[in-house]
Amino acid sequence: MSFIRHVKLRVPSGTARPGPAIGQALGPLGINMAEFCKQFNEKTEGMYEKGVPLRVLLSAFTDRSFKFDVRSPSTSWLILQCAGLEKGPDAPNLDAPAGYITPEAVYEIAKIKQKDQMMTHLPLEGIARGITGTAVSCGVKVVEWEDIPRPDEDSDSD
Repeated sequence: MSFIRHVKLRVPSGTARPGPAIGQALGPLGINMAEFCKQFNEKTEGMYEKGVPLRVLLSAFTDRSFKFDVRSPSTSWLILQCAGLEKGPDAPNLDAPAGYITPEAVYEIAKIKQKDQMMTHLPLEGIARGITGTAVSCGVKVVEWEDIPRPDEDSDSD
């Protein structure tokens, strides 16, 4: 049994099904898609809500066996969820941001991301700075809760 290659996938938690998205990645390697989906769904059942897009790093071997590592959702997905957005703007503009998140939300996202195998050695502050940069790219501004503009507030004093 020798290593063939790594495959990166994005699979919804708890709801993986053999289909074109997974099949195109695993089919050429001879990996049983149904077996992968079964193992993945069992492993992610209690981790996140169903349908959360998780990153997966799958290692394929010559005897058609595999092992996989489930990672946290992408940073941009977590930011957009915290901001209550479906998707980011086409052209991010911090003068007119698409949404807002608080530093506390950035800290919580950093704690989630720090659990990933590649991030365990990084300080939480460094991860949080990276998340803040990603938020800017997503058109989301990081501000204190009190400073978030509310649409129901009347700015006119007529």
